[in-house]
Amino acid sequence: MGVPARGALAAIVAISAFAVYLNSLNCGFVFDDISAIKDNRDLRPHTPLKNVFYNDFWGTPMHKEQSHKSYRPLCVLTFRWNYLIHQLDPMGYHLLNVILHVGVCLLYFRTCLMFLSDSATFVSSLLFAVHPIHTEAVTGVVGRAETLSSLFYLAALIMYTKCCRSRRSTGWKSLILSMSFVFTAMLCKEQGITATAVCVFYEIFVVQKVRAMDIFLTLKAAFGGKKISLAWSSEGTKRLTVLTLVTFSLLILRLHVMGSKLPVFTRFDNPASVAPTPIRQLTYNYLAAVNLRLLFLPSDLCCDWTMGTIPLIENFTDPRNLATIATHTTILGLLVTAILTPNRQTSIILIMSLAMMILPFLPASNLFFPVGFVIAERVLYAPSMGFCMLIGYGWSILSDKKFKKVTLFLLITLLAAHTTKTFIRNYDWLDEYSIFMSGLKVNVRNAKLFNNVGHALESQGRFKEALNFFNMAVQVQGDDIGAHINVGRTYNHLKMFKEAEDAYLKAKSLLPKPKPGESYQARIAPNHLNVFVNLANLIAKNATRLEEADLLYRQAISMRADYTQAYINRGDILIKLNRTKEAQEVYERALFYDSNNPDIYYNLGVVFLEQGKASQALAYLDKALEFDPEHEQALLNSAILLQELGRAELRKVARERLLKLLRKDSNNERVHFNLGMLAMDDHDSASAERWFRNAVALKEDFRSALFNLALLLADEQRPLEAAPFLNQLVRFHPDHVKGLILLGDIYINNIKDLDAAENCYRRILQLDPTNIQGLHNLCVVMVERGKLGLAAQCLERAAALAPHQDYVHRHLAIVKARISRLPPEQRDTEVFDDSFWQTGPMERNFNMGDISSSSSVGSTSGANGLGNMENSGSQFLGKTDSVFSNHHNHISHKKSSTDSMNNHIVHLKSSSKPARVPLNEVKQEVKDTHINHDRSLKTSASSNEQQEFSPGKVFGKSVSSDATELTIDRERTTKMSNSEKFDSATPAFSTGEKHAGTTRQKDTALS
Repeated sequence: MGVPARGALAAIVAISAFAVYLNSLNCGFVFDDISAIKDNRDLRPHTPLKNVFYNDFWGTPMHKEQSHKSYRPLCVLTFRWNYLIHQLDPMGYHLLNVILHVGVCLLYFRTCLMFLSDSATFVSSLLFAVHPIHTEAVTGVVGRAETLSSLFYLAALIMYTKCCRSRRSTGWKSLILSMSFVFTAMLCKEQGITATAVCVFYEIFVVQKVRAMDIFLTLKAAFGGKKISLAWSSEGTKRLTVLTLVTFSLLILRLHVMGSKLPVFTRFDNPASVAPTPIRQLTYNYLAAVNLRLLFLPSDLCCDWTMGTIPLIENFTDPRNLATIATHTTILGLLVTAILTPNRQTSIILIMSLAMMILPFLPASNLFFPVGFVIAERVLYAPSMGFCMLIGYGWSILSDKKFKKVTLFLLITLLAAHTTKTFIRNYDWLDEYSIFMSGLKVNVRNAKLFNNVGHALESQGRFKEALNFFNMAVQVQGDDIGAHINVGRTYNHLKMFKEAEDAYLKAKSLLPKPKPGESYQARIAPNHLNVFVNLANLIAKNATRLEEADLLYRQAISMRADYTQAYINRGDILIKLNRTKEAQEVYERALFYDSNNPDIYYNLGVVFLEQGKASQALAYLDKALEFDPEHEQALLNSAILLQELGRAELRKVARERLLKLLRKDSNNERVHFNLGMLAMDDHDSASAERWFRNAVALKEDFRSALFNLALLLADEQRPLEAAPFLNQLVRFHPDHVKGLILLGDIYINNIKDLDAAENCYRRILQLDPTNIQGLHNLCVVMVERGKLGLAAQCLERAAALAPHQDYVHRHLAIVKARISRLPPEQRDTEVFDDSFWQTGPMERNFNMGDISSSSSVGSTSGANGLGNMENSGSQFLGKTDSVFSNHHNHISHKKSSTDSMNNHIVHLKSSSKPARVPLNEVKQEVKDTHINHDRSLKTSASSNEQQEFSPGKVFGKSVSSDATELTIDRERTTKMSNSEKFDSATPAFSTGEKHAGTTRQKDTALS
């Protein structure tokens, strides 16, 4: 067949390969994609490029025990390029995967032409293009390691064939290029190194034309003392020498990168790896049969074959051993045929096909070293090349005989069935719920699948349904620590705290017991230690059990000194215990083990904020942004700190950071609020009003935004517009003293509703009987009502509470002077009712933490900065002299010609408006209040414990929704802690139990 015809056949193969995976472009990130892409910091442009070459496929430093030792930097680079172009849009990642698969199919077509006829090549290539076993490698984004490695694997083989064309020339240029392709293939995935072994077979049996029988006879003669020399060229010897040197050099390099340590896997990842002899050997050999069966009959595909999917073969009488015997018999039969057949071409095809099928499979076969899975369909991508060559060659033999029509019909049926299966299988990878549910349809013995379906439901907020799947996981495998952790976390979401604690304690009881002389660290999976984090996070909700939670964190740290999640969450507890210096030491210790963790720097920034050291806090927040420019909490709180510095150029940086957050999440009310504060600093009232209104629209009970918006409107002489927002504020926050004062002022001055104003002031005094502003303004109401006697008694009480407030004494003198000029019969004889002061603190239904004293009235917070946040409430409103002066025209029903009240009050008057602190003071208090909310410490929790806490997202992801309370932000922390989410990922940190953080299990994700 000519070149044009071959080109047409290759085009058909390429089109088929692209078309069958076209629907995969709509799939999202699922399973291991979360860890390798969404949670992998090495993909982010701000991460130094060199990190890609020091970390494993999942972003974990290769020297760490937690690393899976999967060194694939070139594959990670392609993910990084994807991220650079379109961030986390899955379509781009899937599109490149499909393109790589098409490229592999074309190179495979070219490779088959070296051994097969055109028709057999076309059949083999078309079968390879549409085989359903490839869906995990092509549709799963992390499968790119397979396709990319296979691309260079085939390129290396093709280039090697070029250097062998002349028996008189070594072909150094092509040989060097071939070896560079081998090196590149190995940097995409470890199995790429097997290309050199395939090249050795090609050199011996194709180039040197050595027959398999010749090798057999040579060995037989050597053992018999005879000497037989094979025809061999010196150029071939040189090439084989290069192949040998390159292979050993790459192996040594790989071992050096790996640190000469094999990855640590648990019995849940690969049960046979910890089984005794002969169970381990019987099971491993049976797994080879299962893999071959998947190539022949890919009907029951599953994304996860770990745990109890394939029960161990415990004795020789197990009927599954027959499948092992049949597999080895088939392979041996093909080898014998290759040796004995007189047809040299048949011998070459069989040998090369078996080499391409068996050699790439050996690294994942468990025969030389244990791997972190039982079966992984994606690792069959390269071995299927040899399998498809055998099928194509067998078809060509049958079609050349009497069965041409039958074989053609069978071929069409096979290709149609495979194409349909592949196309439908792609839809299983649409999202995490669909892929794990599809696994349960064919595999109900794998607890991890039940766990991951539960995680998918949990991420959708369907906690009761998730709990059912987690409980089923426990039933399937009762000793699965991760399943018990998941049950506990879900109970926590459902507010069933007693049940959650019981589940965590059960998981804790399943941890391996220490053994004398044996390192405990080597015997426990890092993810299983999350039981301590999640249990501690749970009991820490009870303020009386903080010390108990601290003990659990210390216990986890004692088991693994590098367990950074425990350090992070312990720091949170120490902050709550007011032991900030210890918290600082804990975070600094965590940095010793993970110096690139932005969450730790963020939490150190929070610690320094707690200590009143704003400059150090800002430095650590900036450091967090250096490692993660997208760190939301660091962006927000550093912007607030920059704003506090009061310099125009720093406000510009603050605005840029806030706008960056807004682009990430336009529904974040805190960002809108702080942009409003920045606008106030720039004297842009219109913009400030717009930002405040946006914040209130997003969160109707946003305390700080409601008050500042109302204050802004009141200052702009729009009190009637301010009143609804103040009413909304006190409806959600009836203990907001400043809002009540301002609302009462508007009721008196603008709405003329003295009853409503009096209710405001009496409410203030119920909240804080010593509040001079509220008491003084209540006295004003009495003056407005003409009840001078009551007003005098009220002012006397105010003067007694605040003897140093001159304006109170002056106003008292004015009222007494008026009373003295009234006839005795007109004087008010009522007694001031202060019964509302008698209510005990325990009976009041309000939060005393929000009540501020007016002892520092009129002072500003600028001098003290963020370190004095707790006292900022007293700076919210200034003296209310002007409130009194505003009403001087209404104090009496008739003017006195001798001692006009106006004459006295006019000296007290500072403005025609009710006195309020300057907006910069108001903003300071609100900002302080808000930063207390936002600078919550990130703690780590089960990722999901991690996410659990937060309405937003940070360490695991939890942030307090009450902007007026100082809370420890667990939002990012959760992500780490949520490693418990084991393999379900989500992405995140938190002190809660969410996923998030969910540190995902790599190739063998935990349940």
